[in-house]
Amino acid sequence: MELDGARVLVCGASGVLGAAAARALKDAGAAVVAAGRDPDRTAAVAADLGTEPLVLDVVDTDACAATVAAAAEALGGLDALVVATGVAGFGPATEQDPAVAEELFAVDALGPMALVRAASRHLPDTGGCVAVLSAILADLPTNGMAEYGAAKAALSHWLTVLRRENRRRFTVVDLRPPHLDTGLADRALAGEPPKLPAGLDHATVVDALLQAMRDSASEVVWDNDAKQLAVR
Repeated sequence: MELDGARVLVCGASGVLGAAAARALKDAGAAVVAAGRDPDRTAAVAADLGTEPLVLDVVDTDACAATVAAAAEALGGLDALVVATGVAGFGPATEQDPAVAEELFAVDALGPMALVRAASRHLPDTGGCVAVLSAILADLPTNGMAEYGAAKAALSHWLTVLRRENRRRFTVVDLRPPHLDTGLADRALAGEPPKLPAGLDHATVVDALLQAMRDSASEVVWDNDAKQLAVR
């Protein structure tokens, strides 16, 4: 899709990756609305975008629909949705608190699904795009991350079916990067992360996101042989 002039909602814009994506899209010529959970950080991003911020907790699926509708109204329509929401949780599969597991699935799977469902009603008949952050965990089950990884895998599976069902309507980009430098693991709902590699520079993911949107690609994944992100 053409980013210059596109009308884009970025959810998760109060986080490091979402904020960077929103600003990069603005620099590419898009009109961007930022939505995020933290009012102050979202407002700071929105100030750079020249649009009003929207406060959103993706656990509330009704709020997801209302946020998308508000963004579409503010922008005069909606051409693309970027979802960069997420939360981590760690611990053995048999010991995880059920409440933590529920929140992991709510934030990492059900909330993004609700956002995409709502956005699908506002996207143009052809040429729109939804780009959603899942994680490398969708492809790489990892000890100590059973619920976290399962939520990401569920989201990635859902995006695959969404892409097939809507292949003539809009592009679906599934971003599955490795561990990033955003500090997400340090803000986990529960548990301590296992030993992780150095976090990939989030700016690399933002660059790949914009390329994928421009190229109408299907996914951004980690190429372990080349040691870099692949857009395909």
